[in-house]
Amino acid sequence: MSETADLILYNGKVTTLDRANPQAEAVAVKDGLILFAGSTAEAMRLAGPGTKTVDVGGRRIIPGLIDSHMHIIRGGLNYNMELRWDGVRSLDHAMEMLKKQVAITPPPQWVRVVGGFTEHQFAEKRLPTLEEINAAAPDTPVFILHLYDRALLNAAALRAVGYTKDTQNPPGGEIVRDAAGNPTGLLIAQPNATILYATLARGPKLPPEYQKNSTRHFMREVNRLGVTSVIDAGGGFQNYPQDYSIIEELHRDGQLTVRIAYNLFTQKPKEELADFSGWVGQVKPGQGDDLYRNNGAGEMLVYSAADFEDFQVARPDMPPNMEADLEPVIRLLAENRWPWRLHATYDETISRALDVFEKVNADVPLNGLNWFFDHAETISDRNIDRIAALGGGIAVQHRMAFQGEYFTERYGARAAERSPPIRRMLEAGLPVGAGTDATRVASYNPWVSLSWLVTGRTLGGLSLYPPSNLLDRESALRLWTQANTWFSSEPGKKGQVKAGQLADLAVLSDDYFSVPDDRIQDITAVLTLLGGTPVHGDGDFKPLAPDLPPAMPDWSPVRTFGGYQQRAEAGGRKYAFASLCGCANACGVHGHAHAQAYQANVPAADERSFWGALGCACWAF
Repeated sequence: MSETADLILYNGKVTTLDRANPQAEAVAVKDGLILFAGSTAEAMRLAGPGTKTVDVGGRRIIPGLIDSHMHIIRGGLNYNMELRWDGVRSLDHAMEMLKKQVAITPPPQWVRVVGGFTEHQFAEKRLPTLEEINAAAPDTPVFILHLYDRALLNAAALRAVGYTKDTQNPPGGEIVRDAAGNPTGLLIAQPNATILYATLARGPKLPPEYQKNSTRHFMREVNRLGVTSVIDAGGGFQNYPQDYSIIEELHRDGQLTVRIAYNLFTQKPKEELADFSGWVGQVKPGQGDDLYRNNGAGEMLVYSAADFEDFQVARPDMPPNMEADLEPVIRLLAENRWPWRLHATYDETISRALDVFEKVNADVPLNGLNWFFDHAETISDRNIDRIAALGGGIAVQHRMAFQGEYFTERYGARAAERSPPIRRMLEAGLPVGAGTDATRVASYNPWVSLSWLVTGRTLGGLSLYPPSNLLDRESALRLWTQANTWFSSEPGKKGQVKAGQLADLAVLSDDYFSVPDDRIQDITAVLTLLGGTPVHGDGDFKPLAPDLPPAMPDWSPVRTFGGYQQRAEAGGRKYAFASLCGCANACGVHGHAHAQAYQANVPAADERSFWGALGCACWAF
């Protein structure tokens, strides 16, 4: 090895995910690629006068995480406007945050809490009431989105969007009304989430320069969690190419700190084929570079195949025209060699989609297209095997960590044990990758997903899966790294700490392989490298990464609160109990008021003995 490294990380515990060289102490980087992974002594032989060396102090180093399903482009345009309840453990604390933000938000701006949380993560196990929201914000519009199921608007927000007694319910949605017929502020997906997103779209938008700043802050936030690559799944109200101008400008200016492979999501019900017919003439899959490139079509291919997973309502049947709508789109994509992804929650939808895929495959073979389903919470063994036979894959997300209580209540604990059947997918030989589906239905924090994959628990503490459907920590990490490269047609380029691959690395705050199960979700990165260049640093490593300009505008919630709320920053130790409680329903001893009960004079020395000391009926250990 006669080459000289640009950078060497040493004195670490390196998980390479390279089976030929699984563990290392040091990583050497040159020209954005990994030059060597091995012992510190051997790595230091690659050092020259200009080599930067970084002692990581025995910390765990992993390949940079890859989110195979996130809405980072759309999320970046809005991130600076959003108050994030991701990670908040108490409704009391969440409402304190809301009140502080209301106090500094100027008219006509809104305070928005746009997904990424579930009521089950709160110690109180509930959402705020409309009365509480109106009391906290009598004059400033407030919009709170909870999963795919509902939005809460205060009176000022109702005035801002113009919903009155005369406003009609849109198809698939309900504006809840009082006895006099006036909107209360509660919007319900029945089961279509369009009413929620269409209402949100009526709010003020940031000007382009602020959108650039916002996107940079969002990328830095996911860098803070160890994410270096994202496959963007498009999204509603995300038109191509108009709504991609900001991300493309940042790419041209060399300001991307996350690698993005983007899918194109149809925006026009009943005109989906026209959308894709136009796009296949504008851009080709793989077009771009290692930082920004096209990844094909989806996750919405046709609106008649969209089965939103609102587990608080019955499964929606797709309309009879689904197959007739879907077939010409799939045929067009297959003929033009465009990979695709398709949102599908329920096995019934997957069955009907596979009928179409098999029909097209008879004429235009799909092998080698790297097409896949997203979500697949209730997929059957038969359909797993059908996907395998067609050469497809499945990208799973941690939506059940946020909604498992609702699913269990509707379908039962036995059905929840396979929601989704990840181990069965892997045993069938399918490509399986992991992601978040952030920012609306779930949090962008990859460690919440990794915790869910390993423990099978929801954020509310409910155990969903038997050991047969859990993953060991290395297998879970592989789904977040090496396995996800298949979904962007980049195997061998990244996802491992291996000579010749892109030097995307994360140095962790805590050792993923040794922390207790319930602390996995608290891990962050203290140093994140993209192509060997620091894009995030914390603590002793902070000077290595460049500073960002402050979040714009000056009233941005990001300036006050940041993004994901770590447990230590979200109200202290008592709020950690929300994640330890295993109850889907209130217990007979103290309901769900565990944080308040802890403060009482009871014989409890720590979290785990606390449950046993109280004799809690939902004790889960």
